[in-house]
Amino acid sequence: MAQHHIPENLPAKIQHFIDGELVDSVAGATFDVLDPVSNETYVQAAAGQKEDIDLAVAAATRAFKEGPWPRMKPRERARVLNRIADAVEAQDARLAELETFDTGLPITQALGQAQRAAENFRFFADLIVAQADDAYKVPGSQLNYVNRKPIGVAGLITPWNTPFMLESWKLAPALATGNTVVLKPAEFTPLSASLWAEIFRAAGLPDGVFNLVNGLGEEAGDALVKHSDVPLISFTGESRTGQIIFANAAPYLKGLSMELGGKSPAVVFADADLDAAIDSTLFGVFSLNGERCTAGSRILVERPIYDEFLERYAERAKHIVVGDPHDPKTEVGALVHPEHYDKVMSYVELGKQEGRLLAGGGRPEGLETGNYVAPTVFADVAPDARIFQEEIFGPVVAITPFDSDEEALELANGVKYGLAAYIWTSDLERAHTFAQNVEAGMVWLNSHNVRDLRTPFGGVKASGLGHEGGYRSIDFYTHQQAVHITLGAVHTARFGATVHQPEEAEEAAEDAGDA
Repeated sequence: MAQHHIPENLPAKIQHFIDGELVDSVAGATFDVLDPVSNETYVQAAAGQKEDIDLAVAAATRAFKEGPWPRMKPRERARVLNRIADAVEAQDARLAELETFDTGLPITQALGQAQRAAENFRFFADLIVAQADDAYKVPGSQLNYVNRKPIGVAGLITPWNTPFMLESWKLAPALATGNTVVLKPAEFTPLSASLWAEIFRAAGLPDGVFNLVNGLGEEAGDALVKHSDVPLISFTGESRTGQIIFANAAPYLKGLSMELGGKSPAVVFADADLDAAIDSTLFGVFSLNGERCTAGSRILVERPIYDEFLERYAERAKHIVVGDPHDPKTEVGALVHPEHYDKVMSYVELGKQEGRLLAGGGRPEGLETGNYVAPTVFADVAPDARIFQEEIFGPVVAITPFDSDEEALELANGVKYGLAAYIWTSDLERAHTFAQNVEAGMVWLNSHNVRDLRTPFGGVKASGLGHEGGYRSIDFYTHQQAVHITLGAVHTARFGATVHQPEEAEEAAEDAGDA
């Protein structure tokens, strides 16, 4: 039986934060929030409706049009962002404890996510100060430059898998560039998001710049997407939800950045460093409880090493420590919510028909309650199997053999998703050739997912639309206005100047014909 650690000083209720004030929903609606170890309700959160979103957008619009934030110098905004990063770092242990309690993520991994959240703010604070824009000169005749401007109110809709870190990934660039925001966090995990209000207030962010509305995607999220005064939506979540958002944003021609699902391949060639590949492919699908969009959830292994890989991989998977998310020894904690647990377990049962079960396959022994799934390994999975094609988003992996580079590429690309890919080989030419031909927004060669915040983050096919990261985030959250200045005499055709001299008009027409 897992110990049930309950953090001290949990909030009595979770409210919205609108225009610098903590408020309930106008209609008083609330929803239950569970913790994934007991699956009992530990708090009620305000459930935002259209009228709550309207108030938040009005506050954000006022702060954008009348407030100081968009008009501050980049260095002044950077100072606020750095104070936010300082505050997150100072309470990283508390943040991790709350995140673990709310999500079921192992505490050591939640701590890493809190530290990454601080780094996201620091990174964009640096970037906004160092930001350079293009200027082009046509000697003696023209100077052209780019005037970059914040766009307005950004609607940010975030998922439940690493909530605090993924909120920071959107909040930092949106705020750095001078926009105001309305954040709609995932309804399963509103706890850590409730800390932003005090962090931002203490850092000196003006009222109305950051607004938070909790609630269901179908209500609060939907109202945010359909609001005519929200020109930008950044969304991370499921591909199906992304399609709905795309359709609902279409009448308003909103800017969209969407990071959606994944079914990322990890391709292990016979010449790979097998020890490193096994470590990495285990971590790549079982870290964060398997609830990660970039998980390497399909492992493709070259035939000569297939049997050895299966034996070693399954043996390691059986020894992964599943248990109390608050125990530093835990490697896989509890899945976020009973609904999600049921979904993952349905895929585990399906996998028993579609593949050969080598490890896991159910609830771990000794953990009778809570959303615990034993790390599950299926081998010999056919490429048309549902567990090969569909995103499970849990500690479940499908392993499939291949015989040639061509077959490996076909298998890797043979799904609707295209977020990440991981390639293991010591052949440099093959590594680059395969990487460039794989349908994935991001590729890691001989590594798991190690992020460099300067690089573009995004997917192809059903995995997303647009890119964020580094200057691409700055591009998404700003208008780039081209300003052209004349430096010399400009030759202009003089329409209408010669209307009373028919002979001259004829000559002008002849000249135009010659030209």
